[in-house]
Amino acid sequence: MALGSLRPSPLVEQATEHLREQILGGQWPVGTKLPGETALAASLGVGRSTVREAVRALAEAGLVKSRQGAGVFVVSTEPHEDFGTRLRRAAVAEVYEVRAMIEVQAARLAAERRTDADIEAMVAALAARRLAAAADDAAFVDADIALHSAIVAAARNPVLTDLFAEFAPALREALVDLVDLLGLREADPATGDAAHAALVSAIASGAAGEAEHILDAELSATLNRLRR
Repeated sequence: MALGSLRPSPLVEQATEHLREQILGGQWPVGTKLPGETALAASLGVGRSTVREAVRALAEAGLVKSRQGAGVFVVSTEPHEDFGTRLRRAAVAEVYEVRAMIEVQAARLAAERRTDADIEAMVAALAARRLAAAADDAAFVDADIALHSAIVAAARNPVLTDLFAEFAPALREALVDLVDLLGLREADPATGDAAHAALVSAIASGAAGEAEHILDAELSATLNRLRR
């Protein structure tokens, strides 16, 4: 089966996509054994190492599985979605629900674990958020996320920090849409400044319950508006 030669770069990504199309398009049904590396390499016009990497990517997506001594077989026509892909497809309200779950607990932990350096970072981020009130929605959202990132970092949990970092791009996209959808900055370009200042103050003073309450109230109010 001739699959068509590929452009020089990026070869692995292109090879993966070509093979994925064959599987999702039904040319190779579940249970089918893929052609060998040499045959696939010739059809795609790439080296065997490129094919090997492409097949590995398909295996990670749950589409194929290697059986020792038998070859590589198609095991599914529904690829697994990684976390980032699923987030990009999520509705704004869904993203916000997860945001509340992550950040409210992060605020409590930050109040319990923050260092002087963390406090300085949050104060600086709050000041930058205020300055960004004069900018467009995207710049303001970036400044807002930077402040929340500083709060999450102050929780001193590397797993939580990594989770928020992966979550942040989808959150940014959702927030830019949200600001426009709800007109959050029409009356107040620095919307939420008082709550954010109170949040930073609570964390700095070690008031974990207060920090948790402030952020929960703010996020819940926005989420309720989204659900109406």
